Amino acid sequence: MPSEYFMTSARLGFRCWRTGDFPLAMALWGDPEVTRFIGGPFTEQMVRARLEQEISQQQQHGLQYWPVFLLASAQHVGCVGLRPYRSNLRILELGFHLRRAFWNQGLATEAARACIAYAFRALGVEALSAGHHPENKVSRRLLLKLGFTRTQDESYPPTGLMHPSYFLGKK
Repeated sequence: MPSEYFMTSARLGFRCWRTGDFPLAMALWGDPEVTRFIGGPFTEQMVRARLEQEISQQQQHGLQYWPVFLLASAQHVGCVGLRPYRSNLRILELGFHLRRAFWNQGLATEAARACIAYAFRALGVEALSAGHHPENKVSRRLLLKLGFTRTQDESYPPTGLMHPSYFLGKK
């Protein structure tokens, strides 16, 4: 039987969101700890809208924050992926949201590295952008570890704050 994953890393499989994935989306974006730095907590209606947005992104651009699963157990870890940022310059945005049970296991790093490789090799982008809430020190450390360089602060409407932004160019 062929794998449902379009991309894998050592421990993770990536696939696209489906309309029937609402329970997974709710377990992820319905958790106030997961969403506290991205404008949460989110209501059930907001999670449904987010799931629809991700599915639409995939249909329109071939990109989304893809759901990620442990290869060994098929447990849903969270989502990691890409979305349009400055398409005219061939720059995409990298983002990641992990369920609490999977924090501090190196999975965000592993998944982000897989997405970075996919962006540069398979999609041929020129650069990636990423950002984080000013208080999210874990995301800051991860982006620096991945080789991103801080460039500026950008307004992030869901939180109403200026978020540090980072850039990673093609090597």
